[in-house]
Amino acid sequence: MIGVFTAIAAGAAMSLQGVFNARLSEKAGLFVSGAFVQVVAAVLAAAAALIARDGALRQLGETNKVYWLGGVLGLAITLTVMLATRSLGPGAAVSIILVAQLLTAASFDAFGWFGTEKVPFTWRQWTGLAVMIGGVLLFQRK
Repeated sequence: MIGVFTAIAAGAAMSLQGVFNARLSEKAGLFVSGAFVQVVAAVLAAAAALIARDGALRQLGETNKVYWLGGVLGLAITLTVMLATRSLGPGAAVSIILVAQLLTAASFDAFGWFGTEKVPFTWRQWTGLAVMIGGVLLFQRK
């Protein structure tokens, strides 16, 4: 149940962050607000790491260097969510983002990319994806 609750919290936080960041970028600009958000996140993450003491910086060197691109992706996510929310509105942006996330995650599962366990993509998953896309289209219909 912890996974379900944290996933719900993550989804709510991502939607709220998208709106906050989009409003911030309207005044401060896309890259200034993106940089500000990333700096605040970095400072808070560093503080949490010092408090939690759950790892060591030297352990980063023991990982596959491609995983270091998570930081680059963090910036890409922040900027693209801001742009999508500004141009589409929160509902449309989040709906499309959710479908893209599900399709991407399902691809990781189906192909076992980056060390994930392979999970077959069956007709049920295709049906679920189609229902989600249909739901997005219905949600956006005026």
